[in-house]
Amino acid sequence: MHAGHGKVVDGSLLGDANGMERGPGAQKRSGKWQRPRFTRKALMKCCLVKWILASAAPQGPDSSDSDLELSTVRHQPEGLEQLQAQTKFTKKELQSLYRGFKNECPSGLVDEDTFKNIYSQFFPQGDATTYAHFLFNAFDIDRNGSIRFEDFVIGLSVLLRGSVTEKLNWAFNLYDINKDGYITKEEMLAIMKSIYDMMGRYTYPSVRDDAPSEHVEKFFQKMDRNRDGVVTIDEFIETCQKDENIMSSMQLFENVI
Repeated sequence: MHAGHGKVVDGSLLGDANGMERGPGAQKRSGKWQRPRFTRKALMKCCLVKWILASAAPQGPDSSDSDLELSTVRHQPEGLEQLQAQTKFTKKELQSLYRGFKNECPSGLVDEDTFKNIYSQFFPQGDATTYAHFLFNAFDIDRNGSIRFEDFVIGLSVLLRGSVTEKLNWAFNLYDINKDGYITKEEMLAIMKSIYDMMGRYTYPSVRDDAPSEHVEKFFQKMDRNRDGVVTIDEFIETCQKDENIMSSMQLFENVI
């Protein structure tokens, strides 16, 4: 499931918070998960951040240090200080993210079509439609078909700079497609297949059509500890934290968020 990337068991499951290169030559780091170093390089490896910052060019000589222009949009986010307290972004990072978000989404809301456009641009070699749908639903906490800036940036903070447990909770929410508190084998397969579909034919090494099913079968058996046909949040987190292979495999998300 590594799609040619090196195994690095460092707890950075859904985002490379340490800004380290992944690849066959990447060195393993021993020991427990380390507190992430907040680097711009790490931020720029996230597709959603790339999309936002591409539209975040300063509007004037003083705009980079000015407060968020809350009065210029119809949907005003929560105060900057409150967002700083809720996330692990700095004031300037939040200002840049908000500036780009405002430019791309003047209404203050992101819809599913926007997510699909973003991922089709970053993964033109495959079909990103289904994965973008699942990812959007994971961000759409209110289930109302749109994402506010607050929810967007809080989700990014977890993915890029959250603890292992926070990232695993977020991943569980992604896999739990119908949001009933359980992951079925069918849900896990749907997510995994959408990732392979998005990566396309240029995935290296090349992936067989039945590879997603094989991975899901193996991982689901490990996670479903009481054999009741579903995986709970406790089973999911405990298995991921105890199994190096699953923990490493989860790092595939680093390349698709």
